[in-house]
Amino acid sequence: MELKKKLQQDVATAMREGASEKRDTLRMLLAAVKQSEIDNKIVLDDAGVLDVLQKQAKQRRESIHDYQQAGRAEMAATEESELVIIEAYLPQMMSREQVKAVAEQLVAELGVTDSKGMGQVMGRLMGQLKGRADGRLVNEVVRELLT
Repeated sequence: MELKKKLQQDVATAMREGASEKRDTLRMLLAAVKQSEIDNKIVLDDAGVLDVLQKQAKQRRESIHDYQQAGRAEMAATEESELVIIEAYLPQMMSREQVKAVAEQLVAELGVTDSKGMGQVMGRLMGQLKGRADGRLVNEVVRELLT
């Protein structure tokens, strides 16, 4: 529960510093963690808290995209600032080149040569890269390799 405690400590620190945006974002994250705990009737460990944070980050990325398409720059900017705070608690994501190297190795290992084996490759690859790479990026890389 170290990650959850870190979030709680950082809320207190943000309150002392008067960083209202960071405080509000961290409170929102803690509320999402608590809601997940209540829904699943469990106490989340670090892996569970990390899953919640990743879902929140994904939600922000999608909102940013939607707001930009709708021409709502101020709303997109708010979501982007929240995303920056959330990403500070997430592990470093893999680059496109790193994902491609792992994907190439897996494709060679499985002997897949065309797009018919994409599901097999994606299933194994997402299992290996869970939490370390964005699913869209992995999908793009695998499509490039198999077409």
